[in-house]
Amino acid sequence: MNAPHIARSFSRRRFLQSAGVTLGLPLLECMTPVFGRAVQAKAPRRMLIISNNLGFLPKPFFPKTAGHDYELTQTLAPLEDVRSEFSIFSGMSHPDVNGGHSAENCFLTAARGPTKSGFRNQISLDQFAVEKLGQLTRFPTLNLGVNIDKANRSLSWTRDGVLLPAEDSAPALFRRMFVQGDPEAVKKQLNRLDERGSILDTLMEHTKKLSRGLGSDDRSRLDQYLTSVREVEERLLTAREWELKPKPATTLPEPADIQDKKLIFEKFDLMLAMAQLAFESDSTRIITLMVDAFATPAFKIHDGENTTEGYHGLSHHGQAPEKVKQLEDADRQQMVLLRKLIQNLAAKNEDDSRLLDRTMVLFGSNMGDANKHDNTNLPVILAGGGLKHGQHHAFKADNNLPLSNLFVTMLQHMGAETDAFGSSTGTLGELV
Repeated sequence: MNAPHIARSFSRRRFLQSAGVTLGLPLLECMTPVFGRAVQAKAPRRMLIISNNLGFLPKPFFPKTAGHDYELTQTLAPLEDVRSEFSIFSGMSHPDVNGGHSAENCFLTAARGPTKSGFRNQISLDQFAVEKLGQLTRFPTLNLGVNIDKANRSLSWTRDGVLLPAEDSAPALFRRMFVQGDPEAVKKQLNRLDERGSILDTLMEHTKKLSRGLGSDDRSRLDQYLTSVREVEERLLTAREWELKPKPATTLPEPADIQDKKLIFEKFDLMLAMAQLAFESDSTRIITLMVDAFATPAFKIHDGENTTEGYHGLSHHGQAPEKVKQLEDADRQQMVLLRKLIQNLAAKNEDDSRLLDRTMVLFGSNMGDANKHDNTNLPVILAGGGLKHGQHHAFKADNNLPLSNLFVTMLQHMGAETDAFGSSTGTLGELV
């Protein structure tokens, strides 16, 4: 729920200052999600959500026919060896999520009207899932990026509509997952968690004093706010408990960092490998990964060959043959990486199942056609998870099905008790 507007004479910042603390409330949602709301399932279920914010060329991407017997298109051709492991969807989008690039932060939130005055984003699919499932691993979610503009873009958003910055350094992620801090470092982190807890205590005390002079409507809003604060307290407690537990061990060396933005596909491949490693070590069960093509300059398309301009410039191709050719190549290379991920997940066993069968991999975009800044008919692929795959699900191109229907299906398959998310109107029962 959104933090309430307490009263006209009390702005959020003024209220927090009156409590003797300097704290932007929405940042509280960035802390560890709610502890232990769900009983841990015997068989872990996971999801990895990937988005390229400039999408794909529509015509070479979407199959011409629906059903199981569809023909793989030019872009999808690299997936031939794994076609039984994934489903492709057309005719899906988020209602009233438009404005071209403004929709990129709404891919997992479905928040309407991103270009309207006063727009405020909503909770993203990954954070919503954690609220429903509880924290079962050290990291409730991991939010990753490739060439990402951390200050402005993310797939992951809090309930208050606050951007959660993405991690784009593979070595930093590796250290977070596997390198145990020395006793002094652990002590400092525990002290920081305790300090945040004391700030929340102060907030609770002052809000209770404030409530005495409020009307019934404002008191109700304040009660909602206090409920959010109590949830954050639980998250801090969980974070403290995990800080005291040893991290998992790995025989793999720390990966080398790739900082050159021109090497977008190498960086993408590395982050996909890190995501698989996070799943294998059960460091988390929910990962988001934004490929920030918008922020990518002219990039390496082949050894010794770079594109003629940046990704965004290419996306506005105007049907120029040379630009289209380079984009087609870039689209296929991403499908090669997706095939590699699917095959790697299928090759790893967990108990009596393949890791792929316990991991849903969603690859899509907020952009249906970047050349036209069109946010309808989004390209969407869903692989793994033990779902029924192998066909093209084609919905109406002129009256799209809400993409949130697929999101609800994924949430339910994860074990979340919900029948609605974003703009959903139902589920896709044919997948399960």
